[in-house]
Amino acid sequence: MVDFFNNIIANFGNFFHWDNLSEVFTNPTNWGIIATLVLLEGLLSADNALVLAVMVKHLPKEQQKRALFYGIIGAYIFRFIAIGVGVYLVQITWIKVAGGLYLLWIALSNLFHLEFKLARVGNVPLIPYIGKKNNEEEAEVKNKGYGFWRTVLAVEIMDIAFSIDSVLAAFGVSEEVWVLFLGGILGVLMMRGVAQVFLKLIDKFPELEKAAFILIIVIGLKMIGGAYGLHVPHALFFGLIIAVFAGTLIYSAMRKKRESEAA
Repeated sequence: MVDFFNNIIANFGNFFHWDNLSEVFTNPTNWGIIATLVLLEGLLSADNALVLAVMVKHLPKEQQKRALFYGIIGAYIFRFIAIGVGVYLVQITWIKVAGGLYLLWIALSNLFHLEFKLARVGNVPLIPYIGKKNNEEEAEVKNKGYGFWRTVLAVEIMDIAFSIDSVLAAFGVSEEVWVLFLGGILGVLMMRGVAQVFLKLIDKFPELEKAAFILIIVIGLKMIGGAYGLHVPHALFFGLIIAVFAGTLIYSAMRKKRESEAA
């Protein structure tokens, strides 16, 4: 138990170690990983930003901004804690395998539209998956009876529910604390700041969301393989990312062309 806490403290210490941070900025591979995490967060969580916007809609304008801001702070604190603890835990074989299997379950459940939920906070559904599944239910999220701080609490819980899968997927890509944290920070900002851009992109190329879940499958398999010493080279991993998304865009363009010709 003492070793466990010593390792956790050492991992949190890495957040404040200049060498670790400087390596992030000087290593192009790390920027590629960060870009991958940001892209995943944007494609899979853009609609989550709309859910949060609905949750604070009953508040006055100024309080809406404050509630969402506190939600972002909570999401960052959760990521900080989860990454510091997770970097140690994912070194344990069975935890890495369990994490990989969970990612596969998330992706396959979304690809094949399987319904599953964890719990509710008031009228707010907490849905343990990344991305859109039941838009009708999300559109009906209401908490008009909530005061400011109760709304903030609901937003915080929803942020954590949305963050769990994103953080777990990040560990399938890298185990460098600053790479994961920067990817998470930029991903949350991307989700909140340009959610409409990603939603329009998904509306234009709906296959992109499925492509993102296919990438989650790749990450899950990569995590399971890593638990048994099978490491995927970064060049191959980035090549798969490019191939999946490029293939998706080509397929989407061909589908639209067939539909226009049929019409």
